[in-house]
Amino acid sequence: MSRRALPISPKSCHAIVPVGLLILILLAGTAHSAPEPAIPSLTLELSSGQSDPGKVSVLLEILFLLTILSIAPAIILTVTSFTRIIIVFSFLRQAMGTQQMPPNQVLISLAIFMSFVIMLPIGKKINENALQPYLNERIGHTEALRQAEVPLRSFLFKNTREKDLSVFYAVAGMERPKTKDDVPTLMLVPAFMISELKTGFTIGFLIYVPFLIIDMVVASVLLSMGMMMLPPIMISLPFKILLFVMTDGWNLLVGSLVNSFG
Repeated sequence: MSRRALPISPKSCHAIVPVGLLILILLAGTAHSAPEPAIPSLTLELSSGQSDPGKVSVLLEILFLLTILSIAPAIILTVTSFTRIIIVFSFLRQAMGTQQMPPNQVLISLAIFMSFVIMLPIGKKINENALQPYLNERIGHTEALRQAEVPLRSFLFKNTREKDLSVFYAVAGMERPKTKDDVPTLMLVPAFMISELKTGFTIGFLIYVPFLIIDMVVASVLLSMGMMMLPPIMISLPFKILLFVMTDGWNLLVGSLVNSFG
């Protein structure tokens, strides 16, 4: 079968053209009438601050406060007792073999509050000698920072070994200081952290020994009984927990850690 095209008369062509033009005009008008998307803009303005120096001072204080808040976790980890405490807690959990008990959130929270208690006398001295005089505008920010460093540096020196401090002077190629006042804080902080790591590992080793003895005794008993396929940790774990609870281990451990800082 052959296909035949439908005939289109000239009259129908003259009728289709105006309708198509009308549709195009309506579409063009709709496109022009649609609102253009708003593009957000950001304006930065820099002024000399000569008209109102007080505003510049307030802005600098806010910037300094935000900077301190952003590095607060690093400060807690480096210049407080947190490092030693959390290391000892980790060794205790590994020695007992309790896997994730207590959870990390509990141990970290306890370490933070213990650090707060240990650093409370130092915080009081900083508040009395540096923060309150600065807020009352009796001293400037430079003097306030110098006064705040005095009790903090005293705490750092008390818990830092001279051997660890000399390592950083040897690496930096600097001349050894004659007095404590000549030691910069940037050199004192890493030396303090190394000393805290050594002390934490020493305490952790002493905690590990009694639990290790229990594991060895249980393993020897199981081996003598021919139960070689039974994991010794399954038998020794209840005994280690019982030993820790009967000796009031948390009280002894927390008390010893707090007293280790004097």
